[in-house]
Amino acid sequence: MDSGIILGDDKLARPAWAATDPLMREYYDTEWGMPVRDEHGVFERLSLEAFQSGLSWATILRKRENFREAFSGFDPDLIQDFDEHKVEELLGNAGIIRNRAKILATIKNAKATIALRENGGLAEFVWSFKPEQTPTPHTMAEVPTTSPESLALSKALKKHGFAFVGPTTMFALMEALGIVDTHLVQSHRRGTSGIWT
Repeated sequence: MDSGIILGDDKLARPAWAATDPLMREYYDTEWGMPVRDEHGVFERLSLEAFQSGLSWATILRKRENFREAFSGFDPDLIQDFDEHKVEELLGNAGIIRNRAKILATIKNAKATIALRENGGLAEFVWSFKPEQTPTPHTMAEVPTTSPESLALSKALKKHGFAFVGPTTMFALMEALGIVDTHLVQSHRRGTSGIWT
């Protein structure tokens, strides 16, 4: 069975999705799956995963700097005050994904993030859903897209007023933050987060 692993010219093993596009390769090698435990970092990734819903991650990654500029550096304290005029401005910004529902969800999620500070904060809340073990996929087909924990996290965040936090999106968030390690077993990045050995 084809594992989906490609050996790069640097002799490092990566999944096909991270092997050819230089931007995706840099993201895979240095960022994806490394622990993020601060509110700002978790909120930014939660927001970007919501915008990614139904699209490719490469699309989001290419627009990430535009998103950061448009959404005040993903500072929840600033985003909570975005009004209808600001929403219209964002809908006219060709540098981001112009989706009203996702823009409104980001504003809603900023307010929910601020409210969560009374209960330990967003980062601590999300990390509290870390499973007891992580998947050990040998092929891309073995990489799950949801888990019992991502389903529970999705439900819990919705109860706290978050939007665009479905179980698949939350599993992708957990992968990005290092809460689970879904690097293929043969990948040079497997186990590099220090969370899972």
